[in-house]
Amino acid sequence: MNAVPSADVSGASGTTRVEAPAGAEDHPVGPPPPFDSELAAGLEVIVKQLPTAFRLEDLPALREGGGAARPSDEDLRQDGAFDLEERTVPGPAGEADISLLICRPAGVSAGTPLPALYNIHGGGMILGDNRTGLETMLDRARELRLVVVSVEYRLAPEHPHPAPVEDAYAGLLWTAGHAAELGIDPDRIVVAGGSAGGGLAAAVALLARDRGGPALAGQMLLCPMLDDRNDTPSSRQMAGLGVWDRAANHLGWTALLGERRGGPDVSPYAAPARATDLSGLPPAFIDVGSAETFRDEDVAYAVRLWQAGGQAELHVWPGGFHGFEGLVPQAAISQDARNAQGLWLRRLLGV
Repeated sequence: MNAVPSADVSGASGTTRVEAPAGAEDHPVGPPPPFDSELAAGLEVIVKQLPTAFRLEDLPALREGGGAARPSDEDLRQDGAFDLEERTVPGPAGEADISLLICRPAGVSAGTPLPALYNIHGGGMILGDNRTGLETMLDRARELRLVVVSVEYRLAPEHPHPAPVEDAYAGLLWTAGHAAELGIDPDRIVVAGGSAGGGLAAAVALLARDRGGPALAGQMLLCPMLDDRNDTPSSRQMAGLGVWDRAANHLGWTALLGERRGGPDVSPYAAPARATDLSGLPPAFIDVGSAETFRDEDVAYAVRLWQAGGQAELHVWPGGFHGFEGLVPQAAISQDARNAQGLWLRRLLGV
């Protein structure tokens, strides 16, 4: 059998040794799956714009100058398709207020309740704001005439768990409680997010179930970041490849959890893969690429939802890297992924 060696990854204080999981030598990992040919061409351009490695102390500079330009109000209005409103609402008990960006289809009376996407942005728990990736979410909402409410949550490592998920949950409580004012149908709210936002969306669904919170219509988890242990075959198989590899994942989880990362006492509200009970959750849409770090943890989460008697639609896009649909939107497989998301929302919400 081929042994899986330990790996050096960039962590909070430079290079950290990450040992192969116990028993990994009994489950050898083959070469990485090939990228889709159209995506591979786009990835060559994308990786030149990304940092090859960074430490937590590099985050201020990365936040200041890295990534795509922040979309303006005009970008988000999409030629008048949406009306925008920024609201400051109560945060978690004893904590600061939070910001919600509310995007409502223009020309629709607030007295006409519409389904809503409650959006939680990505960024590995360490980057982004409530405009990150929002244009892609608005594309879906424009076609289906949905309200989008996007929450601003505190970022790690300055604000470790439970700050991000508690902010996200507080925003959901306010949104559901003010649904009539916002012109939202409270019975048709879907919590949604990609990457770290997908992990937080899954955690918010768990909190809503466990605290008797809003009855969500669904959870749309796009390449979600679910498992702090970072030891699946796909995480090892894709090390050093794609957009968000094992080293970056180690950094994101360490920022959120510190020394608890990978240990025995991690909360399922931080890492939903740790949840022992996945019953009683709203229908889930889960998609992920076959050539990305999160593949195996996302597939396992869908399987466990089914095993708990729940409903989940799972898509594993062949040759997809992390976030491919938003990063290379013109590729045929990206268009297929976007169409699948829209079809699920239509069936779920009856729109």
